[in-house]
Formats: sequence, structure tokens, C-alpha cells
Amino acid sequence: MSSEHFDVLIVGAGLSGIGAGYHLQHKCPGKGFAILEGRDCIGGTWDLFRYPGVRSDSDMFTLGYSFKPWTEPKAIADGPRILNYVRETAAENGIDRKIRFNHRVKRASWSTQDARWTVEAERARGGDGGADIVRFTCNFLFMCSGYYKYEEGYTPEFSGTGNFAGRIVHPQKWTDNVDYAGKRVVVIGSGATAVTLVPEMARTAGHVTMLQRSPTYVVSRPAQDPLANKLRRNLPTKLAYHLIRWRNVLWGMYFFQLSRRRPARVKQLILGGVRMALGPDYDIAAHFTPRYNPWDQRLCLVPDGDLFNAIKEKRASVVTNEIDTFTKNGIRLKDGSELEADIIVTATGLNLQVLGGLEVSVDGRAVDFARTLNYKGMMYSDVPNLASSFGYTNASWTLKCDLTCEYVCRLINYMDRRGYRQCVPHNADPDITELPSLDFSSGYVQRSIAKMPKQGSKRPWRLYQNYALDIVTLRYGKVDDGVMRYS
Repeated sequence: MSSEHFDVLIVGAGLSGIGAGYHLQHKCPGKGFAILEGRDCIGGTWDLFRYPGVRSDSDMFTLGYSFKPWTEPKAIADGPRILNYVRETAAENGIDRKIRFNHRVKRASWSTQDARWTVEAERARGGDGGADIVRFTCNFLFMCSGYYKYEEGYTPEFSGTGNFAGRIVHPQKWTDNVDYAGKRVVVIGSGATAVTLVPEMARTAGHVTMLQRSPTYVVSRPAQDPLANKLRRNLPTKLAYHLIRWRNVLWGMYFFQLSRRRPARVKQLILGGVRMALGPDYDIAAHFTPRYNPWDQRLCLVPDGDLFNAIKEKRASVVTNEIDTFTKNGIRLKDGSELEADIIVTATGLNLQVLGGLEVSVDGRAVDFARTLNYKGMMYSDVPNLASSFGYTNASWTLKCDLTCEYVCRLINYMDRRGYRQCVPHNADPDITELPSLDFSSGYVQRSIAKMPKQGSKRPWRLYQNYALDIVTLRYGKVDDGVMRYS
């Protein structure tokens, strides 16, 4: 089987993949690259999710690219606007012409003798629903395929689902024919997807109930940033963008550190905001007071308090209880009460997977990523010439992805200058101890943590989830750090 060769292959044409293409184009001029995308369009997450109200839970001054200012008035943007931003970036820079759509990457094998990856992808044929196996080779493989399984979200095994007379839908499988106007809706979940769905569906549904097993911290924030809009009226676009970007980065870092050092104080602040929004008579202790400390799990953001407004206006309500079984007319809870529903939405989370489920081998040896150490948050111990773009858990995804792309370009340029063909991070320090890669108690993390790469107890294997530290390390730190081995 013949194969095409590229200097760099990028996998995934979402927010991260388009950013990777831009950085390669501008920082590694002359390098031939292609982007392999399993779906038929650009956008990744922002095209896949079609549920009502889908939006970012980060502001666009930090979720946006460092090189392309966000110019829309809303800082908390909806999915279609983010999708347009990503596609506009690809078109403006000619990156869209580098993409091979309907190429679902399945396997990658590294040959040390040849110093190259051989990548196999399934290319959809179209009409008959079948696929052909196509092969590519590359010197460097850059995975930008996200961190969750696109094929299906996570749904727990609920008892009695077959008895329910209405429709059950997971947000990841939302379609345009889900009609909820005037109907009774139960949304199961309390995370970012649930708090997005509930107020949006409540605009036209008969009533929406958010059914949660336990509460999440919910913070209201203006959809538009008045200071940002003022600066953009009075300053050059790029200057205003970077000033607001840094203000938001520093504020986010401060708030996260405060949450870790003074959790009781931050808890008091968050719950005080909820109390102001819902009034003194609302049972905040039952429905909005989690059992964990702030930032042990990701906070939920509601723009302009839309969730709280829907609750105050009686268009939505929150029930905190456990499910006993689904019934013909809805859900029976453990306390014996029943929630009647025409539609049940299971906003119960994602299935995480490493490198998009890619099968990887090095010189014929299969790589088990659960047994690898994560190097600088982007590469893996003893796996050559492969990086992945993985964002922050406590800040905007793109902040880390931008830095990762910059570092990969530095690494490739360094190897070119010195005539190296292979780089591989290797841990030779016996004092390094393994730790979980993600310090998060969220269910979607805990379900998958055993399959994830580990982090080490100290640099460069330690993930600090700190943008300022990563700038120092990734933008200005040594590429030849004694841990990365070149040949």
C-alpha cells in the first residue's frame, strides 16, 4: 500500500488542531504538514455538540487564540459563534486546504530505524458507508484529537429505561428533531452541560427540572465584559485583546490559588452570590452547596445568571435526590416521589480516552499510555516524536494548547538545526514517583483516571496547571533539558 509523507501530521481539525496548523505555518516555515480529521468538517467539539444553548464555560479572551483577537461583543460565547471563529481562522490562513476530512486515524507505529511514524486511517467512502484503509508517514505526529470519545457520551445504567414512554436523549447525540416546546423535561446532571441546557430549554418548554445527585458550585458572570468592550472602542484591537486576556488569566490564577488556600472563604463567596440571585428563602444548602471544596471539581459558569433567573421565574427547578427507576411517565426517586416527564435528557458526562483511542506502537511494542509519564503536559516517556495538545482543567483550554504548539515548533526547529531525527523523553531519575495526571474529583475524571498517563513528582514530569509557570517553561525554558534524548 502506497503512502504519502509529511514532515508533521496533525490529527484533529478542532480548536487545537487549527491552532497547531497556524503555529507550524508561521514558526516552522517550509515544513510540510497535513491535518487528518475523522469527521466531514472543521470544528471538533464546537461542531459535534448541537444541544440547546451550547456555549463555552470560559471567556473568549482566554479561550480564543493568542494570535487572533476575539472581536464579538459577548465574552461568554455560544457554540455557533465559536465554531465560526475556528473556521474563520482556518480559512484566513489557508489551513482549511491542508485538511483531509473523513480520515479517522486508527493506528500509528514508530520505526527507530527509519525515524518516522506510519499512520493508518480509515477514509470514509461516502455512499455505501464503508471505509478504505489509507496510510501516511511523518517525522512528527501531533495529536489534537481532544480528550473524550466522540462516538458516545457517558450514561449510567439506569433501571427501567425501557419503561419510559417518552424520549431519552444524551446531549452529545442531540438532533434537530428533539421537540421540547411546551413539554415537561427532566435534565439529569449538575455539570456544565446541565446548567447550560436548563435555562435555554426553559424558554420554550412547559417546565424543566434539573435532577442532580449532588450539587455543583455555580457562579454567575456577565455575558458581555464592559471593560473589554470599552478598551476595544479606545485601543487598537490586538492591544485591547491582550490586556483583557492577561487580566482574565491573572484573575483566574488568583481565584484558583485562593480556592486552594482558603477554600472556606471562597465557598462563602460563591454561596453568597447564589443567595443574592435566588433570595433568602431558597434552599441553597440542599441544591447549591457541594460536599467538596471549590475547584476540587470545575466550577460551572452561568452567563448573566440565566439559570438563577429561570428558577426564580418558576420555569425551571432543581431537585437533589437519587434515581430509583425510570417509570412509564418519568423518574421515581429514592424517597418514593416521582418526577413526571415527556423528555429526559441525560447530561451525565463524557467518556475520556487517550489520544482519541489511537493504537500506538514503538518498534513493534504496543504502548500502554497508563504506564507512561507525561512530559511537560504534552509528550510521553519513551514515545518518540509524538506530542498531544491537552489544555488546562482550571483555566481555558486554549491557553495551554497555544503554549504546547509553540513548544512543538521550538522542538522541531531545534532538531533541524542540529540534524537530529528523533527526540524521546526518558525518565532516568529513580526518585520520581508516579501521581495521577489529573487532580480532580469529578466523576468523568475518576472513571477514566486508571487509563490515563501519570505525572511525576517533579519537573519536567509534573503538571502544575499554571499558565505563568508554563510560559517560563515552554516558551523560554531549555529544549535540551537533560531529560529529552536526541539522536
